[in-house]
Amino acid sequence: MLDVRSVTKRFGGLVAVSDVSLTVPEGSITGLIGPNGAGKTTLFTLISGFQVPTAGEVLFRGEDITGRAPERLAVMGIARTFQIVQPFAGLSVAENIAVGAYLRHAGRAEAMARAEAVAAMVGLADLDRPASSLTVAGRKRLELARALATEPQLLLLDEVLAGLNPSEIRDIIPVIRAIRDAGVTILMIEHVMQAVMSLCEHVHVLANGRLIAAGTPAEVVGNPAVVEAYLGHGAAGRLQKGAANG
Repeated sequence: MLDVRSVTKRFGGLVAVSDVSLTVPEGSITGLIGPNGAGKTTLFTLISGFQVPTAGEVLFRGEDITGRAPERLAVMGIARTFQIVQPFAGLSVAENIAVGAYLRHAGRAEAMARAEAVAAMVGLADLDRPASSLTVAGRKRLELARALATEPQLLLLDEVLAGLNPSEIRDIIPVIRAIRDAGVTILMIEHVMQAVMSLCEHVHVLANGRLIAAGTPAEVVGNPAVVEAYLGHGAAGRLQKGAANG
């Protein structure tokens, strides 16, 4: 579904993403994890067309889409959510979702019907209420719904669980799984390891803009390079020594 090949992004002297390659199989939920500042969101902006790579290429279903505008990619079937959720505060919940639905449905009635169907899928009720009145959890679901309303083939989720409490996280994990089961391939940036372990078949790990590990969630969690990226130099050895002494 998605093939990122040797992608690099420089901002002056800063290399935010360095020679990153990864694939996302069709029908999968693939994770992208790493410490803060690792380059995860920058990689999302390159995949989704908001920025152009300095080097490398991005392929979607085998077609080179490097540097194409986000609106063109949306038409092709790529949608993304944003880490900082900014709904249209003056619109209702249903109208916010319909903004995405208008990509495929020109008529208001059809767009609103699609919005209602998507709202039900992500667990949003009371569609006539102002979007500004939603809780953090409600806004996260709205952000997900607005992207899903564009009827994507590939959905890029940027920390859709950030700011949620444990019970809210438990509630939304089945929603994400149901979206995949409905035929949408998912690439997700996530810090909540409970969700990564539960949802993802394969995980890629970024640190300092570089891909340092890839594998199943269990494999990457136990990878010494990943442990050190999160906890600092020597952490893997200390943990191993502690386990042996314990």
